[in-house]
Amino acid sequence: MTTAVTRPRTVTARIDAADTVSSAPAPAVYTATVYMNTHHDNFDGYETHHPLAAALRPDGSALQLVFHASDRIRSHEDAADAAFEVGNDQREDDDGQTWPADIRSVSVGDVIKVTGPDARTVHLSVDSYGFSPVPEPTTLVALTDPRVTHRD
Repeated sequence: MTTAVTRPRTVTARIDAADTVSSAPAPAVYTATVYMNTHHDNFDGYETHHPLAAALRPDGSALQLVFHASDRIRSHEDAADAAFEVGNDQREDDDGQTWPADIRSVSVGDVIKVTGPDARTVHLSVDSYGFSPVPEPTTLVALTDPRVTHRD
């Protein structure tokens, strides 16, 4: 004896791989902008009245370094440390950007602005060892000072 089974109707569709949305989450990213201290006592450390100039890309836009969260980059301070390394020609950022050849290296007294994956932004002054949180700088100037745009 046979039993009749009713099957639901099926529809076949072709799905192109290009039309699918990746289910992998975007990597958590830290972005860092280095502000060069242009005050005449800049290597003595950052003071809130010191003028700062953003490091610029060759096209004149602010250089934003990108670092993906990883075992090495877990915090704003880790991203600032990685930006310091890029600013001293020790590595490139995660997008392959290197430090501009016409700007001095990142030094004590400079400030690194880091925005994390949580959208929180911190400003960290470069100290002789490590970083110190500082308020958002208010004295920003154009990057024209020869002490900043000249490499020794």
